[in-house]
Amino acid sequence: MSIDKDTARRVAHLARIEVPEAELETLAGELSNILGFMEQLNEVDVEGVTPMTSVTPMELKRRADVVTDGGYADKILSNAPDSREGFFAVPKVVE
Repeated sequence: MSIDKDTARRVAHLARIEVPEAELETLAGELSNILGFMEQLNEVDVEGVTPMTSVTPMELKRRADVVTDGGYADKILSNAPDSREGFFAVPKVVE
């Protein structure tokens, strides 16, 4: 697939990127190269290949989903500069 100058201008406009008129031809070529590479990737047979989350095999650490004792609101709020009704009080920042 080939991208022309007008399509490159439209893509730049949609992406809210200001591209000088002199650079539109270069941008069109770069976008065409990207689409060409994507077409090459679509031709690769990935049947039976498991998806990877990393280049090194790893597993995320998981913690047990258990209920903790909690109930430390008074201790936590004792360090707050301002608290009301068991919550942190912060100044209003939006009118």
